[in-house]
Amino acid sequence: MKKDVLSITDLTREEIYELLESAADLKAKRKAGEPTEFLKNKSLGMIFEKSSTRTRVSFEVAMTDFGGHALYLNSRDIQIGRGETIEDTARTLSGYLHGIMARVMKHETVEKLAKYSTIPVINALSALEHPCQILGDFMTIMEYKKKFEGLKFAWVGDGNNVCNSALLGSAIMGMEFAAACPKGYEPKAEFLEKAKTLGGKFIITDDPKVAAKDADIIYTDVWVSMGDEAEQEKRLKDFAKFQVNTELLEVAKPDVIVMHCLPARRGLEITDDVMDGPNSVIFEEAENRLHAQKALILKLMR
Repeated sequence: MKKDVLSITDLTREEIYELLESAADLKAKRKAGEPTEFLKNKSLGMIFEKSSTRTRVSFEVAMTDFGGHALYLNSRDIQIGRGETIEDTARTLSGYLHGIMARVMKHETVEKLAKYSTIPVINALSALEHPCQILGDFMTIMEYKKKFEGLKFAWVGDGNNVCNSALLGSAIMGMEFAAACPKGYEPKAEFLEKAKTLGGKFIITDDPKVAAKDADIIYTDVWVSMGDEAEQEKRLKDFAKFQVNTELLEVAKPDVIVMHCLPARRGLEITDDVMDGPNSVIFEEAENRLHAQKALILKLMR
């Protein structure tokens, strides 16, 4: 039976631990130059409505490492961009491919792709969630902290799709979650309710220092996401006090790790000295997108 991953909640705690173990093994094999052609002659279709550096490169490299093939499907280049329904696209691609990865505007797009396809569908970003990012983040946390239970995960900035997945993922893995967002930019109530049902402990505040106090992890993202450009001037003003800087790190634990899903707008949501400083694991985190996604692809497509 096929499995889709549209939300981080499509994975149990046990499945996440298994994926992280697999990711660590795949990372070690890649560093050692060991062949991992586990998906020879298999193809992954990659639907992109939003451009990306890390998502495209990491998924393409993953399939190459596995001896398979990744097809870049820009929405302007396939018939979905000329009015073909998502349902018909899903049915058609199911006859050609072994898996679909989609980076889309609306979350309902990945839901429809999953409903009407007979092959696994991976959400590589939608308006509501970004589970692939969080798997890479969790791999990085495990490398540096060796555990999840009892850690404090502080989010500083916009309560966006990555924040939603981090909130839910923290609940699954037993981390305390603290989000500091300007008023009106908090995670939506439906995600807070879902985190509660998962047993999550969280606080939502408009004070970054409250969220960052004694934090093991401080995480930020851009203030103006793709699609929010019309609100840029207002957002820059609303988020001005939500910068991750050395002053904010002083209230966290001395061994706090700083994370960012990238791309970063240096000097806005994060300062250069923090991003390039000793607490930053941002580029290790970016690399781990590759290894965590390889583990996910292998689980779903092998």
